[in-house]
Amino acid sequence: MRKLKNAELNRKSIGEFKKAKKNPFIIVLDNIRSLNNIGSVFRTADGFLIEGVYLCGITATPPHKDIHKTALGSTDSVYWKYFNKTADAIKQLRKDGYKIISVEQTEKSIMLNDYSIESNGKYALIFGHEIKGVDQSVVNESDLSIEIPQFGTKHSLNISVSVGIVVWDLIKKTKKKRT
Repeated sequence: MRKLKNAELNRKSIGEFKKAKKNPFIIVLDNIRSLNNIGSVFRTADGFLIEGVYLCGITATPPHKDIHKTALGSTDSVYWKYFNKTADAIKQLRKDGYKIISVEQTEKSIMLNDYSIESNGKYALIFGHEIKGVDQSVVNESDLSIEIPQFGTKHSLNISVSVGIVVWDLIKKTKKKRT
């Protein structure tokens, strides 16, 4: 077996990406402080054809060299919008018909592997601060919370890892529902 060359990967141009049908998810970053995590989220959003990324509160916005370092140009392809308050992003998303999901450990969180997705639903996935998680006021405004099952001592994953796991799982479930 041999590795594929970049020319063999069938990569979309930025124009093709912008015109492509997107997966029905908006990733909402609630007060993310690490510029590298923000860049990684953009790269994941590009890789999975996500509708967009909403940056809220202290979350930095492009252009920034430390975001670019991990985003590798995906801030040019992925739609993004900044909100001073996450509550304002939620209000807009609700108006646009999105189900609001906090990815957080709560009393009533649904384990990711147990969560069923609606075939024609649109979803806003909220990921929180690296230490404090999703702010309680944001959790209060969410329709539900989902949690990534974990089995070790930490029960804490890096936010960019969490985004990758949740988005991959939900896209897989979306594709199964639509076929």
